[in-house]
Amino acid sequence: MMDNQLQPSRLPPISDTKVIRYLEQAITGGKHWYIALLEAIGLWTVAEEVHDGHHYHYLIAGEAFDWLLLAERLCQEVDGLLPDDEKTALLFHGQPPLKLTVDRFKELIGSSKYHQYLNYFYGITVEEALILAVQEEVRKEKRTLGYSNQEYDVINEVYRRIYGATKPVLLKRFRREKGYPHLKSISLTELREFTYWLFKYRLKQCDKARIASDTKKALQQLNINGYPRGLVADESPEAS
Repeated sequence: MMDNQLQPSRLPPISDTKVIRYLEQAITGGKHWYIALLEAIGLWTVAEEVHDGHHYHYLIAGEAFDWLLLAERLCQEVDGLLPDDEKTALLFHGQPPLKLTVDRFKELIGSSKYHQYLNYFYGITVEEALILAVQEEVRKEKRTLGYSNQEYDVINEVYRRIYGATKPVLLKRFRREKGYPHLKSISLTELREFTYWLFKYRLKQCDKARIASDTKKALQQLNINGYPRGLVADESPEAS
């Protein structure tokens, strides 16, 4: 796979312009917009683009596919053809208008993109939930003991517990490894790549029992937050 390409669900690949045209024609032809959207995602090959001044980075670290970001981009092209409430539910709350089986979802977007989607889910969405879950544990402990809940101290303790080092130390390692500049700020794309790097770092550092325990904790946190898991296969992070 080329660095700046997503694998199409079926060959031959077509241009992004033709994908958008297909999406529009499929919806106006009577196909349910969500099915047409997933088919268009399956045909899409560009992993990164600048459109209307906005930088879209669909594939994080060449492995983790942010399918909802691509869905947002495609929905903009056919905005007048979509029910606003269903579109909002999907893009902002991850709630699809149709309940599809995992096999059907995989068939529509393609097995390669589905595998990359699992990478994104476990490597970024679940990893963020793990950090949040441990953050709440640390804050609760500090309140119980009467300690200050200064955010900097809390975050450093969270990262030490999960990864064995503070966030600044880990971010410095990540940037050094990737050859990125050591800036004071961090973009959303780099933050997601850093989170995915943390996920892979944790898998290398921890034993299987610890990985399973952390994953369970993170998934429970997602359930508490009301995150819909209807499209996620029951696979371990090692499999993804």
